[in-house]
Formats: sequence, structure tokens, C-alpha cells
Amino acid sequence: MAQGSNCNRTAMLMTLAVALLMAAPLPATAGEISTDPATLKRLVQEAYNKFKDLKEGKPADYIPELAKVPPDLFGVAIVTAKGETYTAGDVDYAFTIQSVSKPFTAALVMQEQGAQAVMDKIGVEPTGQKFNSILATQIIPQVSVNPLVNSGAIAAVSMVRAKSAGERFNKILEFDDRLAGAKLTVIEDVYKSEAATNQRNRAHGYILFASDRIYSDPMEAVDVYTRQCSIGVTARQLAVMGATLADDGVNPVTKERVLDARYVPKVLAIMMMAGFYNESGAWAYTAGLPAKTGVGGGIVAVVPGTMAIVGFSPRVNDAGNSVRAAKTIEYIADQLGANVFGSGR
Repeated sequence: MAQGSNCNRTAMLMTLAVALLMAAPLPATAGEISTDPATLKRLVQEAYNKFKDLKEGKPADYIPELAKVPPDLFGVAIVTAKGETYTAGDVDYAFTIQSVSKPFTAALVMQEQGAQAVMDKIGVEPTGQKFNSILATQIIPQVSVNPLVNSGAIAAVSMVRAKSAGERFNKILEFDDRLAGAKLTVIEDVYKSEAATNQRNRAHGYILFASDRIYSDPMEAVDVYTRQCSIGVTARQLAVMGATLADDGVNPVTKERVLDARYVPKVLAIMMMAGFYNESGAWAYTAGLPAKTGVGGGIVAVVPGTMAIVGFSPRVNDAGNSVRAAKTIEYIADQLGANVFGSGR
């Protein structure tokens, strides 16, 4: 009798425990990332305060006009896949998008011609070299192997379907406008400065031409690429562009579908593999998020299905990556457990 009573009592306790678990909210698990407004607002401000006095790196002075950008500008922005925005610092200062433009132009090419066209005509492998490496084009048989380094990015620009340089650039700009949900413009002083000092990119254009890996006039492609890199964007606008990728190609603010959902994983894959240039492995190891940097000081990172995190600071390291922006995004990602490979928490 006593044994039966114990069994009944155990069964009752188990039933009660299950009922309590079902009634209580479950804790977040790996892969479930908090989008609680109070948490995101706190983390953005916390990250800003934590890194605002960091002085590592310096503005990219190989483009003379970039050396004039105030080095202590610093902004942090999160835009969720639902369009909610959280910011701190200089998030409305327009800086040149530079190489952060590259995955978006690759996305435009995919939208026009399919993902296989990028694979076949450019490639998707990381080079392991600096973003503007001539050496990479000489030791890699295919010459261009990735749309996120300069050679492959120039090839990507040349693949945008157009009958003239003006039409080609306008298609790129219009696509970026739709991603950002805003009207973007070229920062002309930076464009002129880059155009006067882009001899290395012109060399990339001719190397691509000699290898049948460029698909328009090479110097036209280089000039459109230079103008593309000179588009002005704010941290707030860049976060909307990233959130459009997080929302499977739908701009979460305007609700417009900008990119077919089937191409989003392809874009995120190349961002993970080459978004930080020759520091991409270290970034995947520490932050674990698809991201793209630019020597203008911007970095956009995407938490698939959830949000984009953007940092902006003109102080970049030798690899061309903003030091403050990278540390900021890594900190927020760690606090949220947003690493796509698992939080380890």
C-alpha cells in the first residue's frame, strides 16, 4: 500500500511540474535571440559607452579625402527584422559606404542573373589576401574569386546589365535606395579623391580584362565601382540595409521586397567568408556573424531572421576594418548570444 502511495505521489508531482513548466515562459535557448526593446536599447547605449573612448586605428588616408573625416565620430545602430530601431551616437552622419557596398551589388547581380552567374563569372572563395591585393589575382588561376574583394567587386559592377556607365550606376544606386528605404547620394569630394588615386583598381580592371573576367569596358567598370564606393550612407540607413537581409530580402521599414529570399543565404555566405577581408576567419571565430566592412568606417552585421547591427567609426586597422565598430558589434552579439554557430552559453 505504501509503495502504491509513493507511486501516486510521484505521478502527481510530475504532473504538477509539467503544468508549471507549460505555464511559465521558457528561457531563451541558443538560436532564440532577444528582441526585447529594453534589452536592445540598453545594449546599444552600453556598447557605445564602453568603446567611445577607444583610440585604436586611424582614418584610411590612402584616399586623401577620407583622412579629413573627424576620427572620433562613432555611431551604433540596430534595426530589427520588424523595423524597430535602436541607436546611440553619430548615427545620422553620412559617410562613404566604400566596400560595404559590395555584397549589395552582388545581390543585385543575383537578382538580375541568378546566384550561379556570380559563382561562374566571379567566384565565391576567400582569397586570404588584402582587399586590394594584386598578388591574389596572380596566384589564383581564376583571377577573380570573390565579389567582396576589389577585383571581384569590379567584375560584379561590370555584370550589372546596362547600356552605359550612367545606367549601370543608376541601377546600383536605385537598388541601394530601396535597401535603405531612403534616397542616397554620392559624396562627390570623396569620389573625386578616389578617382584621382585609384591606379591600383585600374590595374585590377586591366588584369580582369586580360583574363576575360570582366564583362564591360574595364575602365568604365572601375569608374562606376569608384562612384559606388562613394555613396553616402548613415549608420541608421546602413542598419536598414542589413535588416533587409535579416528579413529575407524585405525592407522591414518600407515593407517592400527588394531581393528574392532565395538569394539572401548566398549573400550572407559570402559575407561570412570574406566580409572582413584577411581577418574574416578571426571575425567568424569571435563574433560568428555575416558582416561587411568598409574603409569609410562602417560595418554591418546580420543576425539572420532577427536584426542587423551596425557600427561606424573612421578609425580602421591595417586590414581596413573599423576597430571600434568591430568591437561594438562583437560585444552586442556576445551579449545577445547571436553567434550563428551557437552562443556557447
